Amino acid sequence: MEEVVLQKVQEFTSPEDPSEWRLRALADWVNLTFPLGVPEEEITKVAQEGREDPVPGSLFDGLTAAQFSVCTHISGKIREAYNLKVSFENPQALESVERYTILSAIDKLWQEHLYNMDGLRNSIGLRAYGQRDPLIEYKAEAFKLFEELMVNIKTEICHNIFRSASSLMAFENFLRKLPQQTQHQSTSAFGTTSTGSSGADAAESKPSDVVSEAAEALSKAKPVRVGPKVGRNDPCPCGSGKKYKQCCGKNG
Repeated sequence: MEEVVLQKVQEFTSPEDPSEWRLRALADWVNLTFPLGVPEEEITKVAQEGREDPVPGSLFDGLTAAQFSVCTHISGKIREAYNLKVSFENPQALESVERYTILSAIDKLWQEHLYNMDGLRNSIGLRAYGQRDPLIEYKAEAFKLFEELMVNIKTEICHNIFRSASSLMAFENFLRKLPQQTQHQSTSAFGTTSTGSSGADAAESKPSDVVSEAAEALSKAKPVRVGPKVGRNDPCPCGSGKKYKQCCGKNG
């Protein structure tokens, strides 16, 4: 988990220029992969307050104080969520579920890796036309594919470990304890926008408010007449010379 968080923090942040940090993308990845509700403002605050440098020779060696602070903060949040999940699980059943989750991720991604290696083996000969040694190119490309495989396996495990449980009851209890809060601006079905709100606030909304909102939206959607009303015995506006009821008004 820490390796995956580290890789994503390095991907979405820059040690040289903090203005190039893609905090929205980082927050979206964290909240979609793990059951967390970490807003961009929280990541920004943690980065600004970071003063501790990583220990030389550790996993986080080479990060700035801000990047290291973000890594440790996100990792701590994930660990808290995992400990909460484990508290509702059957330990023996959870061990089997997690073993199945890990083996499934390895099996699926390893098969995809073998397909990619076959495609690389069949196409690497074309590098000779560019005055490059196919054997050296094959070793370099194969190493990159293997590194991507390891990252994808760990990411897949982190993604699925919170989406599996030893029982339905344990999963439901875990979901009830999670923070239910939206962070981004949302758009309702009737075109109105609102900021993020907690699940309890959404549950307290009155049905009358929803009905009034729907009625207001429908009234705005009614067509507006821009010309005078044509009587049934008046000449048809299309210029045919017939009465409106015998021409364009037949299907009215």
